[in-house]
Amino acid sequence: MSDTGTVTNEAMGAPRKAARLSLWLTVLSLTAFALLIALGVWQIERRAWKLALIDRVEQRVHAPAQPIPAPAAWPTITAASDEYRHVSVRGRFLHDRETLVQAVTEEGPGYWVLTPLQRADGMLVLVNRGFVPTERRDASTRQAGNPEGPVEITGLLRITEPKGGFLRNNVPQHNRWYSRDVAAIAAARGLQEVAPFFVDADVGSQSAGAPIGGLTVIRFPNNHLIYALTWFALAFMLAGKLFVTFGGGLFRHGRFVHEPAGGPDTAARRTGSDAGTIVEQA
Repeated sequence: MSDTGTVTNEAMGAPRKAARLSLWLTVLSLTAFALLIALGVWQIERRAWKLALIDRVEQRVHAPAQPIPAPAAWPTITAASDEYRHVSVRGRFLHDRETLVQAVTEEGPGYWVLTPLQRADGMLVLVNRGFVPTERRDASTRQAGNPEGPVEITGLLRITEPKGGFLRNNVPQHNRWYSRDVAAIAAARGLQEVAPFFVDADVGSQSAGAPIGGLTVIRFPNNHLIYALTWFALAFMLAGKLFVTFGGGLFRHGRFVHEPAGGPDTAARRTGSDAGTIVEQA
C-alpha cells in the first residue's frame, strides 16, 4: 500500500475514534446528570417525610399520657408507630434488679438507672428512672429516692436499643452496658414476661433524691434541603459543561477542503500532523 493510502486511512480513522469517544462521554455525562437530578428529588421526598415524622413525634410527646399498650399488642409495636408516645404505667419497682447504663447528658457523664416495674398482673416494664452522676452509681447512695410502694410513672415509650452503643458492645457478663437493650438486660437479671420496650420517666415522676428524669433528647437532623440543593447544583453545573463542550458545535459551520493528491504541498501534508482532509471553520 502506498504512503498516500496509509495516511488517508489514518486520517479517516482518527475522526471516527474521536466521535466514538465523544459519544461515550456524552452518554456517561447524561447518565450522571439524570442520577444527580434523581438524588435531588429523593432528598426533597426525604425532607417531606422527615417533617411529617417531626410533626407526629411532637404530637405524641405533648399528648396526655395514656396507659401503655396491652401485652397482646406488644409484638406489633414499632418505632414508626409508637416511639415517643406519652404513656403511664402503675406498679412496684424491683430496685434489687436495677441496671446502670453509661450515659452522657446535659448534666455530664454518668448512668441511666433502669429499674423493672412490676404491674399488678405480674408483667414487667423496664423504666429508665433517669440520670445519676458517677459518684451516685452505688445504689446505697440513693436509697432515699427509691419508693417501696406502688407508684404511677409517666414518660415516653422508647424502643429497645439492641447490642450496644457507638463502637461499644454491651458486656452483660461484666455488667457493662452502653445501650438500653431490653432483651439482654432482662436475660441478665433473670426477668420474665418483660415488655419489649422501656419507658423514659418524665421529670414529674421522680421523688426527692431519685435519679433525674425528663432528660430524653428528641432530635431529628433535617439537612435534606441542603443536600437536595447540592445535588441540583451539581447537575446543572454538569449540564453547563456539556453545553460548552458539545453544544457549541451547533452554532458553527464547517467547510471541508480536500487537497488534490498532486498538489504542491502533498508531501508536507502527508507527513504533517494535519495530513489528509482538513476542516476549516467559517
